[in-house]
Amino acid sequence: MDLISSTDTLRDICTRLATQPFVTVDTEFMRETTYYPKLCLIQMAAPDGTAVLVDPLAPGIDLQPFIDLMADTRTVKVFHSARQDLEIVWLLGGILPHPFFDTQVAAMVCGYGDSVSYEQLVNDVAKAKIDKSSRFTDWSRRPLSEAQLTYALSDVTHLVTVYEVLVAELLRTDRGAWLDEEMAVLTSPETYQAHPSQAWRRLSGRMRKPREIAVLMEVAAWREGEAQTRNVPRGRVLKDEAVIDIASAAPRNAESLGRLRTIPAGFERSRTGAEILAAVERGLSRDTSDIRMPERLRRSGGNGAIVELLKVLLKAVCEAEGVAPKIIATVDDLEAVADDDTAEVPALEGWRRTLFGEKALALKQGRLALSVEAGRIVVRTLDPQAPNLETTER
Repeated sequence: MDLISSTDTLRDICTRLATQPFVTVDTEFMRETTYYPKLCLIQMAAPDGTAVLVDPLAPGIDLQPFIDLMADTRTVKVFHSARQDLEIVWLLGGILPHPFFDTQVAAMVCGYGDSVSYEQLVNDVAKAKIDKSSRFTDWSRRPLSEAQLTYALSDVTHLVTVYEVLVAELLRTDRGAWLDEEMAVLTSPETYQAHPSQAWRRLSGRMRKPREIAVLMEVAAWREGEAQTRNVPRGRVLKDEAVIDIASAAPRNAESLGRLRTIPAGFERSRTGAEILAAVERGLSRDTSDIRMPERLRRSGGNGAIVELLKVLLKAVCEAEGVAPKIIATVDDLEAVADDDTAEVPALEGWRRTLFGEKALALKQGRLALSVEAGRIVVRTLDPQAPNLETTER
């Protein structure tokens, strides 16, 4: 099983793949010791039986033909759980594949559960088994073993069948438009632009005061920029727990910084310690009047029972409709709906509102009832003017 290792061969194969209605794509990469992923292998397959492996580490190879294929609007690019693969394409060429299809998202719409794995989907749809023993091997070492190459190729060859089956199901159920919103997020450049100024949002869940958030903003931004510049994981610069401790304590001198339990001994006297203290000072000097607490922390918090009822309702609706709960509403969405009938969440917009949101509001307003009949969750409307709200868990 040969690896494509020259630009000319890659160009020839990409030209041929561009004539296909769709091409399945996957990548193998390493990022345990880096901030940015190190691309180690590209796999592609097409419905005509073409299946290829590309070695991006081959000396002198130019991956531009691959980037051009990803941008070619004549061919649908099919991935499974595409977030990290699309990040790699974005970093390589500053473009995102178009048109694009994620089989994991489609599988959720088609009733295969939340975040279904590729292996499970291949087993359910393509009736095939995948040897996963090579999944966590070192993809940067050369030569790659036959087992690695076989595993890598299976990540795209079975995806051809999976894609065809899912597309047929979407056409049958007329749910193709349900994917649009999810696909739009995945193909938005903003999804892959890691701005240091936004890094604090990953850690804001434990912050309770505007001052803490202001310090968190500056310390998290400093860490993100440092990790990007050095191309190392964030945790190599400063662990999450340390960032949170610093934001909470706001130390203003080396002695105070060194007393924090998550700061290694002597760290406070280093150049990095001085930069952290400077970031703390920037945070303390910020105007906090425009800093809003995260939405989930501003909620009343007294609607726990309603949230639990909404969870049961969501499960019943999803079982009846054959769709994964995660694609309709998250726990945060349910908490927002429990707190506010006009909450600006996806669950109260578009097809999600029709499928679930209206029922959620009716349940809150006493126009809908949940009961158990013969071991099944049954949703009954108490409003004779709205019989379409009824559903039964299958």
